[in-house]
Parts: sequence; structure tokens; C-alpha cells
Amino acid sequence: MRSSEGHADVNGIRIYYRLFGSGEPVLLIQGLSANCDWWGEAFLRPLAERFLLVAFDNRGAGRTTRAEGPYSISQMADDAAALMDFLGLKSAHVLGVSMGGMIAQELALRHPEKVRRLVLLVTTCGGKEQVLAKPEVYQVLYAGGENLDPKQVARATLYLLLPEGFIRENPEKMEEFVEVFLKAPIAPECFRHQLQAIINWSSHSRLKDLAAETLVITGSEDILIPPENSRILANAIPKAKLLEFPGVGHGLISQIPEQVSSAILEFLTN
Repeated sequence: MRSSEGHADVNGIRIYYRLFGSGEPVLLIQGLSANCDWWGEAFLRPLAERFLLVAFDNRGAGRTTRAEGPYSISQMADDAAALMDFLGLKSAHVLGVSMGGMIAQELALRHPEKVRRLVLLVTTCGGKEQVLAKPEVYQVLYAGGENLDPKQVARATLYLLLPEGFIRENPEKMEEFVEVFLKAPIAPECFRHQLQAIINWSSHSRLKDLAAETLVITGSEDILIPPENSRILANAIPKAKLLEFPGVGHGLISQIPEQVSSAILEFLTN
């Protein structure tokens, strides 16, 4: 799949981005510690046949500037808006996964004129209204902010993203994930800045003002951001539809990429 890449000097940082396909623009926003490599060709290819996909590395992640903290979700939403301006995009469909879904919500609330339709994958409204993961999940998650061997972190992360049965049955795919994780791993201090931004953020009281037509997607086996959070979002956003995939974990774009792409295509084209 062909792509082009570049850097945008905005908001005091240099944002790395990639472009795939052609057509109406879709801005893709990744989650905690993730970067452009994490989307995967199986997920991107069907969408790129119909849309211009704009993927980028968030502040501190991947090939974007390892900016000093603190970070905030609002700040990262403004980064996304500035990237759109740099690329000459007055508006776009916006798709965010996990932390990227929080950034996408904030982008739609702060810059509503820039967001056509909104897709929120395995994400939350944050704050006291959210349903938290189990304590042992956070113990594994917080290890990403320590100065550990990146390969160890990648292997531990697998169990946050995917059901154990899927991991056992797909050892080759798991090794591919580890390789992707190691291409441009986030620095521990930047991981901590992103994580603190998540902890400090909440959108629930403002979701009634979110005007964009929205698709909320989750997996029934998500242990990192439990599916109850997507139900909360779908109930709070005026123009929201909810789609829940059974037997699927937080890393649904890796576990069932074609099914997720198909659902998104149907939403964006009808």
C-alpha cells in the first residue's frame, strides 16, 4: 500500500504524519504510546481505497518531537487541529482509538467545524463517570512508564490488548506486533506525560454539545477500557450509534481489522 510522509512544524513541536489513499479526508488518532506503525495494513487498506487517510504520531510518541511535559488531551487535540490546518484540511472525518478517542472527542468539542463524522474506538469519557479497569491491569499499564526493556513492555502489553486465547492461537502475529512496537517506541517520560493527560481529563458533562454524527465501537473482552465505557459514551452523545464486537479485546484493529474497517466504511459512506 503506497503512502507518503512528512513533518508539520506546529504548536512548538514537529509532528510526523503519513498519508494513504485519496478521497474525503479521515484523520486517524492513535492511543497511549502508539504511533503510525500500529494501525496495520489490514485495517488501513480497505479505508484507503475510499478515503484519504491522515495518520500521525501524537505529541511525544513515535517520530514526533519528544516534547517536555506536562501534556493534556486538549493540547493534543489542538495539535491535531494544527496538523489539519498545515495540510490544508478545513474538515475531516475523525477516528480515534483509546487515548486517540479522547483526543477525537476533544477535537470535536473544541473545533466542531473541523469534524464531519466521528468514530470512537475502545475509549472513554474519563472522569468519575468512567468504568475503571481492574487494579492488576493498571499495574501492567504503568510499567510502560518505567525504564524497562522495550521488548518486555511489548510482550506485557499484548495481554492488555488481546484476549489470551487469541494470543495463544496466533504466535506469529504476536511476534509481528512486538516488531512493530520496537520500531519507534515511546520514551518512558513521554509515556508518563501522555498517561497523566488521560488521568486529568474528562468529557462527560460536555458530550451533550457534541454535534457530529458518531459511531462508538468496542469489544466485549476489552479489559483495558471496559465496554461499559462505550455504552456510556453512546448514551451521552446525541447522535451516536454503538457497535460491540463479541469476543474481541482492546486491540480490535489488530484482532479483527477487516471487520472493523468494514463497519467504519459503512458508517462513513451511508
